[in-house]
Amino acid sequence: MTDPRTSIIRKRLSSIRQIIAVSSGKGGVGKSLVAATLALSLTKKNCKVGLFDLDFTSPSTHTILGVKNLQPIEDKGLIPPKVNGIEYMSLIYYTSDHPAPLRGTDTSNALIELLAVTCWSQLDFLIIDMPPGIGDAVLDIIRFVNGVKFIIVTTPSRLAFETVKKLSALLKDLKVPIVGVVENMKMNDKNAIQRETETLGLTFLGGIHYDPEIENAIGNTQALLDSVIAQRTRKMAEELLPSLSQ
Repeated sequence: MTDPRTSIIRKRLSSIRQIIAVSSGKGGVGKSLVAATLALSLTKKNCKVGLFDLDFTSPSTHTILGVKNLQPIEDKGLIPPKVNGIEYMSLIYYTSDHPAPLRGTDTSNALIELLAVTCWSQLDFLIIDMPPGIGDAVLDIIRFVNGVKFIIVTTPSRLAFETVKKLSALLKDLKVPIVGVVENMKMNDKNAIQRETETLGLTFLGGIHYDPEIENAIGNTQALLDSVIAQRTRKMAEELLPSLSQ
């Protein structure tokens, strides 16, 4: 039996021009930092941007952006508050800082519910911060969010890139567009990950060198915009802008 929320999700997302899921094969690669700074960078390019934190394992974009004392407004759904010009929605509004030990169908149901109740305005970009790994959330996003495209974040670690191979293979099998791969936390100028990425037939979006000052920028959006990671995401934002005219 078809879930009636499916048609509601299509309506909720119909006013969004581009939807990009920022994902990773495993945790700890800086995926949420990339998602948050990409949203900030697109906003600075005068784009209308939403950021949707769907990382059920450990939502963290609220900490990255310094979100405090904000809640969605209830009006025939939930209208996300604005944070530094970004429409911001997160599981954290419901769980606070408590863990959300969801599994299997509970995870899928929570994701579908959040997609169905959130009322976005007309946006140029919606950035979705995905849970790490290849699980139900990835499959549900592909199933319910028409036209979603993926950015995959990795580190120079061979173990991290092995999961990129698996995630990209899944997305290709399902004919889901992959914008490209970001290599985060580079410790040197070696280009092994770039070569591996191109061998997979994927676009290498660039490397981001490890920034020892990034922890001091957490919660301070101006410091984030001055960080090494933001320098790369600004370039990514510029590369994404032409897609709006397609």
